[in-house]
Amino acid sequence: MADETRSDMRVEVPAPTPWPMIAALGVTLGFAGLVTHGVVSAVGAILLAAGAIGWFREVLPRQHVEEVAVEPTAAARPVPRRVLRLEVGEMRHRVRYPEEVYPYSAGIRGGLAGAVVMAALACLYGLLFHGSVWYPINLLAASASARLAAATPAELAAFSGEGLLLAVLIHAVMSALVGLLYGILLPMFPWHPLLSGGAVAPLVWTGLLWAVLRTIDAGLAARIDWTWFALSQVAFGVAAGLVVVRARKVATLQHLPFAVRAGIEATGVPRDETESQ
Repeated sequence: MADETRSDMRVEVPAPTPWPMIAALGVTLGFAGLVTHGVVSAVGAILLAAGAIGWFREVLPRQHVEEVAVEPTAAARPVPRRVLRLEVGEMRHRVRYPEEVYPYSAGIRGGLAGAVVMAALACLYGLLFHGSVWYPINLLAASASARLAAATPAELAAFSGEGLLLAVLIHAVMSALVGLLYGILLPMFPWHPLLSGGAVAPLVWTGLLWAVLRTIDAGLAARIDWTWFALSQVAFGVAAGLVVVRARKVATLQHLPFAVRAGIEATGVPRDETESQ
């Protein structure tokens, strides 16, 4: 009886292949070798080449396929439906979050406000511990200047036009970009976005910079007072977060269905259901 109900219909589907996974592993190892060892990148290149060649051979000159049995299903009767264009709010579309975000301008303004607070704390640190406001300014510029990176503490405490220009440029650009990132991320935090932006994000950012800078330039990392650096980052986050969260949010189109956002025809929408909304 069971044999009578089984279907003899079979369809061809692409055969399973491990080559895409091998190619992906090669790409991963290739980038991992940039921060570990050249041998890792070499192995990644070999795996990427092997994966690409194997993947192409799966489809060229003839695609590899396998047959799969189709399970029998009950006969489906076609239901006549009209093609309608979905409208906003119809069919109880599932909402995608966030529905509203802070404007990008609020993030940039918050980043610049945080930059002022952070610069004030940095200058205070320079006065208290090095007797000069130019020390933290030149120390920031040392990340982009070989001459300042090799300067003595006394030279860092003296005024430098090159250091001032580089520090202002680096500080303004980085603060604006981080503020913009705050404006994008804060609506996504489910609770206390100001706490996340003022404490969690700055501490994570400080730890990341500490780890990266110790690898890139251990001498420069040793000159930084990381306690004051973390406090200044927290001050930056609080100031930027206050400016961002006080801004008026703007609605996005993410809560709308794809058919509405793309302006395409949507099939299978009964007219009586759309008219009842």
